[in-house]
Amino acid sequence: MKPLLIALAFALTLASTAALAAINVNTASADELAQFDGVGPTKAAAIIDYREENGPFNSVDGLAQVSGIGDKTVAGLRDDATVGDSAE
Repeated sequence: MKPLLIALAFALTLASTAALAAINVNTASADELAQFDGVGPTKAAAIIDYREENGPFNSVDGLAQVSGIGDKTVAGLRDDATVGDSAE
């Protein structure tokens, strides 16, 4: 019984760690970006277009420069999005 409990605890730890991983808006695919609340396929495509034309985002707040993404959407993304090694 103990090995089963240990395996279950390990699986739950991995699942919770994966759930906490932020999505890097500078490298994410359109499908990954569309997973964000308030971002569907159209806004995901706009994010990719913007970063291709203007380079990587320096902070999550930079997403507000993307057409169709406002301050409210950016605020909702702060816990789930990252720009990687750049300053947040």
